[in-house]
Amino acid sequence: MNSDIAFAGAAEQARLLGDGAITAPDLLDVYLDRIRRLNPVLRAYRVVLEASARTEAAAAQQRLDSGERLPLLGVPVAIKDDVDVAGEVTTMGTGAYGPPKERDAEVVRRLRDAGAVILGKTTVPELCIWPFTETLTFGSTRNPWNLDRTPGGSSGGSAAAVAAGLAAMALGSDGAGSIRIPSTWCGLFGIKPQRGRVPLAPHDDAWNGLSVNGPIARTVADAALFLDVTATGPGGFVAAASRTPDRLRIALSTKVPPPLLARAGKAQRNSVRDAGVLLRELGHDVVVRDPDYPATATLTNLIPRYMRGVYDDLAPLPHPERLEPRTRAVARIGKLFSDRRIAAARDAEKRVSARVLSIFDDVDVVITPGATTGPSRIGAYQRRGAVATLLLVGMRVPYQEMFNITGQPAAVVPWGLDGDGLPLSIQLIGRPDDEATLLSLSAQLESARPWADRRPPVS
Repeated sequence: MNSDIAFAGAAEQARLLGDGAITAPDLLDVYLDRIRRLNPVLRAYRVVLEASARTEAAAAQQRLDSGERLPLLGVPVAIKDDVDVAGEVTTMGTGAYGPPKERDAEVVRRLRDAGAVILGKTTVPELCIWPFTETLTFGSTRNPWNLDRTPGGSSGGSAAAVAAGLAAMALGSDGAGSIRIPSTWCGLFGIKPQRGRVPLAPHDDAWNGLSVNGPIARTVADAALFLDVTATGPGGFVAAASRTPDRLRIALSTKVPPPLLARAGKAQRNSVRDAGVLLRELGHDVVVRDPDYPATATLTNLIPRYMRGVYDDLAPLPHPERLEPRTRAVARIGKLFSDRRIAAARDAEKRVSARVLSIFDDVDVVITPGATTGPSRIGAYQRRGAVATLLLVGMRVPYQEMFNITGQPAAVVPWGLDGDGLPLSIQLIGRPDDEATLLSLSAQLESARPWADRRPPVS
């Protein structure tokens, strides 16, 4: 029972709590017990907020007993350690961090207003730079599907925690794939919402507009619930995930955006092909078509904004001498991009977006692989410099970053396991502001090919 409830997902747990089938303190105890047993191996959490979580769970139960109902009342949620929680430090994966934060980030405040119990803060690579979660300060976070592999990054701790049943759901952030990459490699549903949908305050405009906050979840319904309680503007995401989509025109593409010369592996290509077969069976119109990726967008738009963003994150830290050499190298490059250069890159975003979005004149959704290959081994980049690491990791995960430039929503749907027993995914890209179609289509795929009951070996 304890194992089953840990993997039930946030939406189902909220229902069980409301029905009185389990109490909030008992649900919290399930997770705290699992964290005590598994986190020393996985290192998914940088810190577990046991004392405050117990207080919050007890208060949630009193509210439940009085008949109060909120969307996440009593549900334990994990927070990525680049997001502020009152009274805790926000380390961003580095020993250079400053004092504890005085107040919650806006997204955490909204989760609390919905009744969530804040369980802890999850691990990240230093300054959230890499798609692997390994730091000199906090060690290596391991993938519960294979302890020799990374869960991905930068929301690696969040994904490892949800995959191993150490949280009902987790907050992630995504500046170049950091929700979608670890969701892919940990067998979870993750969605990068439309830019501005979920608040970043007090860190508005992170990475010069590339980054967003969003959910890493076991089910589409869980992610939709997260969006309904945190989004700015009209909600309706749970309703969208609950309805069958209209007949859609869907483009399949395995083309790697330039300038990288990577090619998706056979398992990853087959995942897109198999998705096309299923989507046709579900009544959709499926074509093979590539977006019009500008040849220089990554080099002239994303890289300057990303690297300058790293430098901007480093600048206020009180102990920069504690940063890893590779991080300092990225920041030194970022410092070279002037305010004028960043302004030009952001102005060019309109032209990049117009080309990439032109495919949506004729299709509703684009599907790509979630990665070109499986996750790297722990320590694979230990002796690499900044530029070499960027090139090597970029070859594994080239499909995400273009849509941080355009700002439109994109989600990853689990799609079985590869030959090494590691999770695969497909990425669904929607029109701007159209999370609703992605949620509806993802839920239809989830119903046809369920994944939520799949559990990794370390769970």
